[in-house]
Amino acid sequence: MSVLTESVPMGPWQLAACAAVVVCGVAGAVFSARYHARRDAGQLTDAVFWDAFAGLVIVFPAVLIPSLASPWLGLAAGSLAAATAVAAYIYSPRAMARHAARLHQAAEREELAAAEARHRTALARWQRYELDPASCIDFPHMTDVRRPETAALIKAMKEAERVRAVEAAGYLPAVVRLENALGRAEAAAGVRAQ
Repeated sequence: MSVLTESVPMGPWQLAACAAVVVCGVAGAVFSARYHARRDAGQLTDAVFWDAFAGLVIVFPAVLIPSLASPWLGLAAGSLAAATAVAAYIYSPRAMARHAARLHQAAEREELAAAEARHRTALARWQRYELDPASCIDFPHMTDVRRPETAALIKAMKEAERVRAVEAAGYLPAVVRLENALGRAEAAAGVRAQ
C-alpha cells in the first residue's frame, strides 16, 4: 500500500496542534492582509498578496495532515479554516480601531507629560522673580500686575492651570501661551534672554 492511501493515525494532541496552526495562521493572514489593504487605501498590493500566500503556506499542511488521517478530519480542519477566516475578516476592523485608539491615547499621554514638564519649567522661571529677593529688586516689573505684560502673564498662568484640570486637548496650547506671555513679560521688564 502507498503511504498516501494508508490511514495515518492522529492523537488528540496532534489534532489540537493542527487546529491551533489553522486558527492562528488564518487569523494572522487575514488580519495582516486587512491591515495592509487598509493602509494602502483598499488596493491589492504586493503586501496583501504575500500575507495571503504566507497564510496559505502555513495553513495548507495543517489541513492536509488531518485529511490524510481521515476525510472527516480534513473537512473539519477546512471548515475551521473557513470559519476562522470569516470571523477574522469581520472582527479585524474593530481590532484595528481599538489598536489605533490605544496608539492615540499613548500619544496623548506623551503630549500631556511633555506639556506638564514645560508648564513646570515656565512656573519655575516665574517663581524666580516672585521668590528670589535679588530678582525682585532687579526686575520689579515682573511682579507688577499693573503692567499689561505681567497682567497677561498672570492670566496665562491661571488659564494653563484651569485647562490642565479640565481638558487635555487644550493644555499644550495654554502652556505655549504661558511661555510666550512669560517671554514678553521678561522682555518688557528688561530681563536678558538666556
